[in-house]
Amino acid sequence: MYLTFFGLAEKPFNTTPDPRFLHMTPGHREALAQLFYGTQERKGFIVLIGKVGTGKTTLLHALRQRLNGHSAISFIVNSTLRFDELLEYVLEDLGIPKAGDSRAQRLIALNNFLIKRERDGQNTVLIIDEAQNVDVATLEQIRLLSNFETPTSKPLQILLVGQPELKTRLNLPELRQLKQRVGLRCQIPPLTLEETRAYIRTRLRIAGARDLGLFADSAVDRISAYAGGIPRLINTVCDHCLLFGYADQKRRIDRQIVNQAIEYLEDGTRPQSKGRELRGSRTQRLLRWSIGSFAVTLASAIAALALKSHIVTQGLIQSVRQFLVTP
Repeated sequence: MYLTFFGLAEKPFNTTPDPRFLHMTPGHREALAQLFYGTQERKGFIVLIGKVGTGKTTLLHALRQRLNGHSAISFIVNSTLRFDELLEYVLEDLGIPKAGDSRAQRLIALNNFLIKRERDGQNTVLIIDEAQNVDVATLEQIRLLSNFETPTSKPLQILLVGQPELKTRLNLPELRQLKQRVGLRCQIPPLTLEETRAYIRTRLRIAGARDLGLFADSAVDRISAYAGGIPRLINTVCDHCLLFGYADQKRRIDRQIVNQAIEYLEDGTRPQSKGRELRGSRTQRLLRWSIGSFAVTLASAIAALALKSHIVTQGLIQSVRQFLVTP
């Protein structure tokens, strides 16, 4: 709706984990470097922690792009699977032919696959997103997968990625053996104010914006304070701001528009008092656009119908005249 108005080629603030829009803050850059290093150096278990909406999944997609061609990757997004279901998913994801219905047969098939790749100097990576939702019994079974190892290396790298609750879960006494096997830990911190400003400009640039200063400094200050440095919240607020700016025909997003967008997100209603007048003018403007467009379409249809009617009438008159003068 607002793309043409703001000169954008695509929506800059979608909440999908598109790695093209990954803004590499120092925190993201360090986390990605650690993940890449840990998988390449065969660290075994690697843990990535980040608050909800900080861009963990987007970072994982960027990691997959870096590992593409160098590693076989299984990416688990449904962390509520039981271990046998998870194992079946991994075999399918890695293209391992089904070896049988028992857990032992599937584990043997996975082990043979890992041994062959290890002999060929190739790596295998298992990524489990939202790992804070994996139950304790399944995590313990996942730990046992790390027993697939040679005297000198670990053929399977396992990335456990989740929210801060994952750290709490790993501290449980039942998972102390898993915690001891974690070879690398990293985290994604929230964005600072300056990082938020750079983040917004980066996404605007990638989306084709000609004006990277579309959001005023005061607007960015308000967005940063509200979102707390969480990219997903920043995206949601910015997207609503562009929609409000388009409705008001304002080509620059100021703090007032941000406040309206935040109030709408919080309450599900438009701002009251003074904002009510703004809403009224906005609604009236949109209504006038709709009515105007409908009026133009209706007028064109009436004109076409009138023209057609005139032509038909003239044809009938001409026919009558010819009839009257014919002997």
